[in-house]
Amino acid sequence: MAAPSSSAGFGGMSSDNAKGLALAVSSSAFIGASFIVKKMGLRRAADSGVRAGYGGYSYLVEPLWWIGMISMIVGEIANFAAYAFAPAILVTPLGALSIIISAALAHSILQEKLHTFGILGCVLCVVGSITIALHAPQERDIDSVREVWDLATEPAFLSYASIVVVAALVLIYFVVPQHGQTNIMVYIGVCSLLGSLTVCLFPKQITLAYSILHREISLWDFH
Repeated sequence: MAAPSSSAGFGGMSSDNAKGLALAVSSSAFIGASFIVKKMGLRRAADSGVRAGYGGYSYLVEPLWWIGMISMIVGEIANFAAYAFAPAILVTPLGALSIIISAALAHSILQEKLHTFGILGCVLCVVGSITIALHAPQERDIDSVREVWDLATEPAFLSYASIVVVAALVLIYFVVPQHGQTNIMVYIGVCSLLGSLTVCLFPKQITLAYSILHREISLWDFH
């Protein structure tokens, strides 16, 4: 995790936030485009074999599908790196840009019609992402694993984590078997609940561990 930078970046934000913003936007571009490229690959595979929805695996030998998969991996790596520079409150909302990119490419390349409410949703995503990007707070500087542990064991966080885990388990074991195949909001709920924890815990703590390790190694005297 990078230490807060006092130098001004784009639009008055810190240089670290600007780097995180650039990585998050590029991530959304790669991920958004990957959905379209993979769907084009699935269409080609369906023309020459059994559709993936019916258990076919012909898409695994379709180069276009693999190009889309590689694009998604690159996007996820860029998204992961963005958390090393900018706070989650800045990086996470920018993921909505991938939806806009996918919708625009689907409309222009796949000839899928984007309805009025879809356009309105895209506009709201852009407005919300820009607003958060311009007014994101400076990230708190954390210099040790002990600080992370102290924050993770605060009653407020433990209560929130417990509620999230219980709610996710209820959805997975009781709601998904009955309504999972007919209501997409069930899976969206599970993803959103667990994502609210994993986004906060894993990317930031891994980058923090790397930062601490790099600092310790730089202090070693090899002479």
